[in-house]
Amino acid sequence: MAIDLLLVEDNPGDVRLTEDAFRRVNDGVRLHAVADGVEAMSFLRREGPYARVPRPVLILLDLKLPRLDGREVLSLIKTDEQMKTIPVLVLTMSDAPADVRNSYQAQANGYLKKPLSLEEFQDLILSINRFWLTNVNLMRHPRG
Repeated sequence: MAIDLLLVEDNPGDVRLTEDAFRRVNDGVRLHAVADGVEAMSFLRREGPYARVPRPVLILLDLKLPRLDGREVLSLIKTDEQMKTIPVLVLTMSDAPADVRNSYQAQANGYLKKPLSLEEFQDLILSINRFWLTNVNLMRHPRG
């Protein structure tokens, strides 16, 4: 059974790294990537070209995004009755205390700083897979 994840990331290189890392650790992951916050909300609301996409069981969200930044996306997700149960992991380059605090205050389920090295990035994805996709009982939603 496929595990649908949504990656909200505007850096194509980081998208490729994340896709490759998940492919290595869990071939059941279907990673859906969008490049900005507006697209993320369209995906989650199943609007326009995203009308038939599956609901993700986990969202990996960058903070620094064009059009609608990650902080706003997180707030919209966590205040929406239909979306608020989807776990959101902030995955960003920022380790600013204000970003960490604000993310948790907005109900992020985790805050992860992107490592600089390829090996550390792959280890981070492995740890996300081990905890969130193996140990945690995530809510599965029927299509509809």
